[in-house]
Order: sequence, then structure tokens, then C-alpha cells
Amino acid sequence: MSTRKQIILAAYVGGVNEHTAWEHPDAGSQIDFSTFRHVAQTAERGRFDYFFLAEGLALRARDGRIFDHDIAGRPDTLPVLAAIAAVTEHLGLVGTLNATFNEPYELARQIASLDHLSGGRAGWNVVTSFDAYTGANFRRGGFLAHADRYVRAEETVATVRELWDSWADDAIAADKESGVFLRDGRAGEFSHHGSQFDIEGRFTVPRSPQGRPVIVQAGVSPQGRDFAASTADAIFSPYSKLAEGKAFRDDIRERAARFGRDPEHVKILPSAGFVLGDSRADAEEKARHILEQQLSDRTIQVTFEQVWNRDLSAYDLDGPVPDIDPDPEAPAFIQGRAFIFQDRFQTVRTWRELAEQKGLTLRGLAHEVARAPGYIGTPEQVADQLDTFVQEGGADGVVLGSHVVPSGLDEFVDRVVPLLQERGSLRTEYEGTTLRENLGLPLPEAALAAAL
Repeated sequence: MSTRKQIILAAYVGGVNEHTAWEHPDAGSQIDFSTFRHVAQTAERGRFDYFFLAEGLALRARDGRIFDHDIAGRPDTLPVLAAIAAVTEHLGLVGTLNATFNEPYELARQIASLDHLSGGRAGWNVVTSFDAYTGANFRRGGFLAHADRYVRAEETVATVRELWDSWADDAIAADKESGVFLRDGRAGEFSHHGSQFDIEGRFTVPRSPQGRPVIVQAGVSPQGRDFAASTADAIFSPYSKLAEGKAFRDDIRERAARFGRDPEHVKILPSAGFVLGDSRADAEEKARHILEQQLSDRTIQVTFEQVWNRDLSAYDLDGPVPDIDPDPEAPAFIQGRAFIFQDRFQTVRTWRELAEQKGLTLRGLAHEVARAPGYIGTPEQVADQLDTFVQEGGADGVVLGSHVVPSGLDEFVDRVVPLLQERGSLRTEYEGTTLRENLGLPLPEAALAAAL
């Protein structure tokens, strides 16, 4: 058996957004099942750990008006993953479900049901929301203050786990006549009384085939990092460069230890893209062309408008960077998009200084600060870059996407995966039968205790 660290690989379909070249001749539907099936089966052919699906609970809006600049619909997560379970055998299925607008009982049932349907391959990516725009679609509306979203999320996850743990492993047994009977008359009993939820009853779904479905989370703020380090089995990281990746991983591991967890049982995975070429120069030229396709005039304008929180349509993209400050106190000008910048004023200052140093127009600045695909080069160079990043502690793996949906992942699986397998850094066959096993995660303590 190889002593090299095994790279965790996940594949995602992110929807029609600025990372997708949606006018590419090979681009397919973003909502047809054939798209999800192709990506998932390609990932399984490449021995990936899981397929990841994001969630969109509201259409995006600019200045109060809906526009289709970066997304054209997204179906519900769970039916898609359930359908994928039927056409795959080993691939994990991780779906994003909002902890703010869903109740623990329904979340626990849905995810546990998916876990049974897939034979132990389900995972839940926990996200939170605080904006009234998204909340308007729900009964409670946008009632949560920004700081309270993690209060609810923490109790949501804890309650969901209580429900999952309400069944012992041996609570049911088979019977030739009745089919199934309860061996433990208390199976499924739960009673939770907290600040967010006051519920009790009987949970209807037996214990998950993998003890508990896998929990995935993303947290960058101090509060978010604590939530992720205390709760998650895997963490979606924004840091794809070695130095910053190591710093984030070290910080999360230290926090996990503080919460009494084994740091080895918290996996870190940043998102990444790739561009392959016959030479480094060829790949870089392809990457430049892709960026030109991605950064349409509308994309550039909306990206900057979200940070400035102002209407910038009067500013020439081939002119200087706007000399006005952001307006964080105004109603959100761009709604329905995740805001990834911690400080609007500092971000604008940094961008303005960069533009002055390099003599950049607003368009030039957009190209300068746009997120690079991450891995660019020949298949050998990309395999080396990714392997080095993981072996040297930048992360435990990556969540991989492509600018062409659904066929873009094929090139990585056909040309890069065999090289990683030759190095001994990627499995050639699936060793486990559940997502938890394939990620190298132990059974939860509650499941171990119930099995004794």
C-alpha cells in the first residue's frame, strides 16, 4: 500500500455563472438530468470521492429586478442526488441544504433517506442565510441577524444528529412474515428543547448505513471557522495557494483539537479549476481565452457593483476605476449572490492601488483580480501541482469544476487521473462501501456506542 497521502477529489456542477463558459459550443443544459449524470459518472470513473451540488434558493437580482446574467434556474438538490444514486455505485453524494430555512426533522429524514437509498453515500453541506431577499421566499422571512445564523445552524446540526442517533444499529430485525419489526421499542424516540427548537416525537428512519451521513461546511470568519472545526467532517476552503492553504488548515486543526476532535478527522478541500494544454504556453493561452469568455461586460459590471453596492453602469469599463467609495449602508444592489469579501472598503482600496500601480482600466482590473483556474499546464504539470499541494499540507484534496459543463471533467479524468494513480496518490479502486469510509473518516462515536 502506498505511503503517500491519498488525494480526496470531488466534482461539482455550479450552475450557469461567471466560472462557466455557457456560450461554449460544447456547453449543455444546466438542469437536464443528463448533465448531472454525465458529470457524476465521469467522476466515478476517475475514482472521485463525491459529487457536490450547490443550492440556489432565490433568483439573482440587480437593483430589485431579476436578471439571468449568471444563472438560469437550478433544480432542487435532493431529487437530483437521489437520481444520481441510481446510476452510480460508489460515488458520494453531497448536497447543499440551508440550515436557516429548513427544520431539523425534515432535514434529518431527507438526508438519512438518501443515505439508505445510496447505500451509505450521502453527505450534507450545511449553509446559512441571513438576507431578507432570500428569506422572503419562506414563512419566516429574513428574520435572522447576521450573527444569529450560526446560533441556529449549530443547534440545527446538533438536533439532526440527535435524530440520526435515535436509532441503535440493532433496533430492527428481519422477519419472514412481517418483513421488519422493532427489536427496540424506544427506537426513534427524541426530545430536544433548545433556544431554536422545541420538538419531541419518534424519528422514522433507521440509523444511516455509515453511522451518520457526512457533514460538510464552509467557514472563513472566526465564528464560521469555529462552527466548521467543531462540526464538519470536511470543510470547503477558499484557499488554493500553498501558503494560505497551510495556514488555514493549521488554524482549523488547532480549533478542532480545542473542541476535543482528532484534527486528522477534519478534511480540507478548496475549490479548483484546471486548463490542460500540450505545453505550459499552450495551456496559458487557453486559460486567457477562457477568461475572455467568462468576463463579459455584464459580468465585470455586476461583480464590481456587488462590492461597491452601487450602480456602476455609467462608468466606462475601459476607463479608470471608480473614485467613489462603497455604500454598505444602502439596500443590497446585487441580491441572491454570495458575498465573499470581508471588508468592502479595504477591498476597494486594494483594487484601486493595484490599478494605479499597473495602469489598469476597470476591465483590466477585472482580469487582474479574476480567480484563476488554479491548475494550468500539461497533464503532467497539473498532476504535479495538485500532488505537491496536497502532499505538502495545503489541503486534503480539491473540489474540481470545469468551465465547460458537462463534458469538461472528462479531460481531467482521462489525462490527469492516471498520472496521479501512477504516483500512488489516488486510488485505483474504491476501498470502502460508504462515503465515510472512502474519506478515511471513522464511525461517529454515537454509532460505535450503539453497535456495542
